[in-house]
Amino acid sequence: MIIFDWDGVFNGGFKGDGVYSPFSEVDSMGLNMLRFGYQMLTGNILLAGIISGMDNKNTELFVRREHLDFKCLGFKDKNEGFKIVLRDFDVKPDEVAFVYDDILDLTVAEQCGLRFQVRHDAAPMFANYVKNNHLADYVTAQVGERHAVREVMELLLAAIDKYDATVDSRTHFDSQYAEYIGKRNVIVAKEYLASRRY
Repeated sequence: MIIFDWDGVFNGGFKGDGVYSPFSEVDSMGLNMLRFGYQMLTGNILLAGIISGMDNKNTELFVRREHLDFKCLGFKDKNEGFKIVLRDFDVKPDEVAFVYDDILDLTVAEQCGLRFQVRHDAAPMFANYVKNNHLADYVTAQVGERHAVREVMELLLAAIDKYDATVDSRTHFDSQYAEYIGKRNVIVAKEYLASRRY
């Protein structure tokens, strides 16, 4: 399973009246290729979802468009959402890769098998804290609004030795990719809201 925080990971984390935390096609393609590569490797589409302290329309749009498996929205205590997802999908914490950026994410990061911290140039002491407490296996070269998610997705695809195969298959929209996208596109995300009990 791969889990993402939203604000500061898929974007710069800016908020305000009329400001809706966006996502990019660049990051979207990276996640799609990783899920496809994982299916090539294992026969199963990689479980994927978002745990966010906020609930915004762009998160909903991304989850629906990319056919992710779950969205946990409004969870100020992200560990609460994390526990629900692990239980419902029967996944152990060390089977999770987590892409995160800030303090609110650390209770989840400390439990996961792989941790990817999206860097913030303005947080040198936080970066030092994460390093000293071994809370990241990799810190991105890019910041959130500069496609840090794509960076992580490409590295993971390379790590499972499926980068070239996924690019070749997607480029030609061959039968293998068509089969994957057909299966992916019937996935409907489970929705978890912090205001409810699970």
